[in-house]
This record gives sequence, structure tokens and C-alpha cells, in this order.
Amino acid sequence: MEKRPRSFYVLAVFFGFFVLFLYGPILTIGILSFQGPKGGLTFPMNGVSTHWFRDLFQEQAVGDIWGAFRRSFGLGLMVMITTVVVSVMAGLAFRKRFYGSGLLFYAAITSLVIPSILISLGVGLIFSQLGLKVHWATSGFGAQLTWTLPFGLLIMFAVFNRFDKSYEEAARDQGATAWQTLRHVVLPIIAPSLIGVALFGFTLSYDEFARTLLTAGSYNTLPLEIFGMTTNVTTPVIYALGTLTTAFSFVIIAAFLLSVWIMGRRRARLGSDAGKGV
Repeated sequence: MEKRPRSFYVLAVFFGFFVLFLYGPILTIGILSFQGPKGGLTFPMNGVSTHWFRDLFQEQAVGDIWGAFRRSFGLGLMVMITTVVVSVMAGLAFRKRFYGSGLLFYAAITSLVIPSILISLGVGLIFSQLGLKVHWATSGFGAQLTWTLPFGLLIMFAVFNRFDKSYEEAARDQGATAWQTLRHVVLPIIAPSLIGVALFGFTLSYDEFARTLLTAGSYNTLPLEIFGMTTNVTTPVIYALGTLTTAFSFVIIAAFLLSVWIMGRRRARLGSDAGKGV
């Protein structure tokens, strides 16, 4: 067996510390959330139970946890759908050069380098100056799109730069219209990438704090609600909430990845059937 160089073990240890740095805080919160009824916010643990998870589903003295969760979930779906639709349309439009396309591209991704709190402040001020209500479903929705759309655009640009146009040409040679070509050829081919854009859109929106801080209005989203709880909650119930929301995020990611896997299996099966002349 070939002996590994010393640098391999150095990099392995470094990677181990990197993973610990990423997931250590999540693991710590998860452990502390299983404390007993008299548990505190720090180690050592005072008993082991699911008391604080049960407490989450009872009436809370502070905050509106489940209302905030519903708002974040609904806002995430709105942002996800809009990000996918706009990203696909922009990706299709940028396949051909047009006057001002370069300027428009850089203007679209500039929001990624602007501090998020300034975006939140600017959107909130615009709505206030126009006499529009600052609300999570309007100003909050717009502020979050400045975060998710650039990622969606970059993904779609990369996808269409590698897209083989011969598939579209073959469809048109068979008499397909532009809409039929898009619906039956282009979209099925780029579907896994669309799932990736949808995942980006939902997760970035669901977890966003800074761009929602000054644009959510009177009703908090879940990240804002959790932040508010850190100032007045002194029990591990906040850790239980963090553990559940983290688990929910992993479930969402797993569902999207499962969709990609199922889609890949289905495509492989269809390709196999076509190769056999079925």
C-alpha cells in the first residue's frame, strides 16, 4: 500500500477543524436544547429531556414563533418562484447580445457587494417616501430579491453558456414552435439547474436577516423573531427552536436533492428506453 505524504495528514487535520468550525455551533445548540426543565443556556447540562421542544408548541410568553415561521415559509416560496421565473427569462434573453447587456448584467449583480443593511435601509426608505406600507410581503419581498436574483442569474448564465443549441434546432426541424421547443426541450434539459436555483432562492430567503430587518414592517420573519428572543429569553427554548429550524432547513435541502436524483434516474431510464428502441 502506497504511503501517503505528510501533507495529506496536515490537510486532513485542517479540513477536520474546518468542518468542526462549521458545524460545531450547530451541534452545541442541538445538545443544549435537550436539557431538563431546569436547564440553562450554558454547560454543564442540567438533565436530559425533550421538555423545551414540547414548550415550543405551547403558548409563548414572548414572541410569535409559529406566525414568524409561516411568514418566513410563505416569503421563501414567493422569493423562490420569482427567482426561478426571472432567472430563466433573463438567461434566455442574455443568450443573444443586445445593446446595454453588459451594463445591465453588472447592475444586476452589484447588489451582492452592497452591504445588506444598506439595501434594507434603502428599500424601506423608498417605500416610506412613496407612501407605501412597509410589509414583509412587499418591501421585504423586494429586498430579498436583491439577494437571490443575482445568484439565480449567475447560475442560469452558466447553464445556458454550456447549453447545446442543436437540441433546439432539431426540435424546430421537426416543426416545433418556439414555445413548444422551450417547454418540451429546453426546460426539461435545464430542470436540475432550476431546482438548484429554487433551492438557493428559498434557503437564502428563509434565513435572511439583514435585508429584512428594516423592510419587514410590524410582523417579524423567523430570523428576526429569533434575534428578538435572544434579548429576552433565558431558557433553552431558543436552542430548541434553533434545532428545529436547522432540521427543517436540512429537510428542505434533502427534498431538493432527492428531486434532482429522481429526475436524473428518470432521464437515464428514458434514455435507456430510447436506446433500445422502446
